[in-house]
Amino acid sequence: MRDNNYFYRRLFEMIPGFLTWLTLGSLFIFAFIKPLWVAIFVITFDIYWVIRVGYLTLLLLFAYRRLEKAKKIDWLKKCEGAGTQYGLQLSDLYQAVLFPIYKEDFSVLNQSLSAIEQANYSKEKIIIVLSVEERGGDAVWENASRLLEKYSASFFKFIITKHPDGLPNEMQFKGANATWGAKVLKDFVDSKKIDYEKIVISCFDADTCAEREYFSCLAYHYITNPRRTRSSYQPIPVYNNNIWQARSIARILELGASFMQMIETMRLEKFVTFSSHSMSFKTLVDIDYWPVDMISDDSAIYWKCFLHFNGDYSVMPMYVTVSMDVATEKGVLDTMVKQYKQKRRWAWGVENFPYVMMGFLHNDKIPISKKLRRAFHLLEGHYTWAVWAIIVTFIAPLPLIFGGGLFRQTAIGYNLPSVSATLFRVSLFTLGTCIFITMRLLPPRPSGVKPQKMIVLILQWFVSPLVAAVLGSTPAIDAQTHLMLGKYIVHFNVTKKSREK
Repeated sequence: MRDNNYFYRRLFEMIPGFLTWLTLGSLFIFAFIKPLWVAIFVITFDIYWVIRVGYLTLLLLFAYRRLEKAKKIDWLKKCEGAGTQYGLQLSDLYQAVLFPIYKEDFSVLNQSLSAIEQANYSKEKIIIVLSVEERGGDAVWENASRLLEKYSASFFKFIITKHPDGLPNEMQFKGANATWGAKVLKDFVDSKKIDYEKIVISCFDADTCAEREYFSCLAYHYITNPRRTRSSYQPIPVYNNNIWQARSIARILELGASFMQMIETMRLEKFVTFSSHSMSFKTLVDIDYWPVDMISDDSAIYWKCFLHFNGDYSVMPMYVTVSMDVATEKGVLDTMVKQYKQKRRWAWGVENFPYVMMGFLHNDKIPISKKLRRAFHLLEGHYTWAVWAIIVTFIAPLPLIFGGGLFRQTAIGYNLPSVSATLFRVSLFTLGTCIFITMRLLPPRPSGVKPQKMIVLILQWFVSPLVAAVLGSTPAIDAQTHLMLGKYIVHFNVTKKSREK
């Protein structure tokens, strides 16, 4: 007989998908039989979305302003001037960088390690850990060995380790590999008798290239934070490694992800770790590392800390960038498939909702008001991800199409196009903002790329609503539906990364 835990977990797994399908299904059906009802909903939703889009656009501008301001700061100098009042000095701090590796090319990791080698930070205080998946094959281990030979003299310590396949209670997910690498690091740290609190660890994807000031910026935030072990540290991800060579459809989605992360830095109560992130090694050891059975390890690690510390945990934004690859292919269709698989993996972060809700049920030390707020934010984020682009792009025109001439003569039918036009005008302001920031964040144009490519980078934004509906909302609906039906994704779809030769 299954216990109550199973019942509640399945209930929470079903809620996101149920709400999404209830919304979209009801709107589609009632667009035929009750177009007036749908029109009222669409008008209400459009007004809400006008306010929301305007608000988010302002937050994006504020975040960009902070990013530009932070670029002018000499973070290493600020670290050196921090003094001893914070209980930790720069000279005592070590930084570990962990790369969980599957089948990435030598050239990908070489570029990432080269960026660390060029950092404005003492390499004698940096520890590199390459955790290689055994199932990745011998070639990956050989690449790691070549990198060890090339870079070992550049850093305090360069560790390569092989994560065995098929360990008990583990799934073939990145978090399991990261946990293995962190445990190997712990053995080394113990041998050197280094205090865990004097180590800040960054978990990077293989293609993550940290900008020159990243480690100095991280050190300053860590040293000066009186709650350093109750915080994660989140840079802003950009996808500049291959952005000039990527397909437009892929660029839109990846740039959109960067902009959403910038917006989230302005909403600290909703801010959760994403992709490459950093935290105290002491905290990581205390909570027993990353989950080894969840795909969304980058966000799940935050929620694991949140529950472990009874809600007393937060994410500190760092206005410094790390650059990664755009998931792209040479063909448009192949790019769409690759993007869909990647975004569905990101959307599988909806698994955090039942995980967090089960944690809330068993934790009576977190205030009920905080539980309700965080649960709502988590659910609302995934729900909105799944429905907004579908409603705005496909559902909104249906009442006018199927309502007939009599409907269009009503006050609601008459005003529906006007409200939609207002949303369109606000969206143009948002698109203009996105274009401006895109141009500012772009790396220099490579010599082999024609100047007219800049025109494509501007015009691509005008198809962003359709792209968001097809490759933004649908992967989220897919993930929520799988979770609702108990059809769990048990294979971590690794986005292949390589460098053109």
